[in-house]
Amino acid sequence: MTQVFNDMSVKDSFQKFMFTELQIRGEWVRLDQSLQEAFHGRAYNPVVRELLTQTTAACVLLTGTLKFEGKLSIHARGSGPVNLLMAECTQAKTFRCLANYEDQSYDANNVSDLLGKAQLAITIDPAKGQRYQGIVPLERSTVGDCLAHYFELSEQLDTHFEFHSHNGAIYALMLQKLPDYKHLEDQDAWNRVVQLAKTLSAEEIASVDNETLTLRLYHEEQVRMFDLEPVRFECSCSFDRSLASIEALGEEEALSILDEEPVISVDCQFCHAHYEFDREAVNTLFKRGRSH
Repeated sequence: MTQVFNDMSVKDSFQKFMFTELQIRGEWVRLDQSLQEAFHGRAYNPVVRELLTQTTAACVLLTGTLKFEGKLSIHARGSGPVNLLMAECTQAKTFRCLANYEDQSYDANNVSDLLGKAQLAITIDPAKGQRYQGIVPLERSTVGDCLAHYFELSEQLDTHFEFHSHNGAIYALMLQKLPDYKHLEDQDAWNRVVQLAKTLSAEEIASVDNETLTLRLYHEEQVRMFDLEPVRFECSCSFDRSLASIEALGEEEALSILDEEPVISVDCQFCHAHYEFDREAVNTLFKRGRSH
């Protein structure tokens, strides 16, 4: 398949590919400008930044499994130096991400050391239908290895992740066996494909497009490239959602805040949007609620 690439599509993109004779699928994710937008105004510690960057890229990769309108998130609240880690991506490949942490230096970047006692959860939230959540054991040292272990336990599917950061961007690759791989005569195929992926460098990925890179790595295999999809940072916060958070406080609590302050302020942690609600807006909100 021949594709036309432009700078933006290469920098911020998602693309599937398939080994047509091997029962193995793959996905590429590239995050550059979108990542800078997501991190705008946040001077993350380098170790925390790398953890969040890999988690975000993994989240975008995993949306490749979504066959419906909705979103997928990877989320952890921990007792370690990083007490919140969260990335969320929709089937349309819009994402947002966030990490909260103690301001200190770190001697290690082991996931369990950074998060401490925590549960890393993958949540699939369809626009219509039932929510699903899977718990990822933090029994490996990296995000990729933890997620690969999760797929091995929950889906019985061997999965491999590669993450390479370079000049503020991240390049990610996911490889996964398909269920029919067990019937394949070439049982060395998985090991061969993974070992070739491990030869990648960040500089190599950054210098060429997905198709060129895939064919360079796997020139002896039959590979089908699917359409490239743009990825962008987009926050889902809004005036209405912020108003709903005030409604959740309850009328008494909201009015008590306004007894002390001229407005109730709501700040989005993801995009730094600022919303303000005065007494008139709050009274209108709860008057509307009583009328239903």
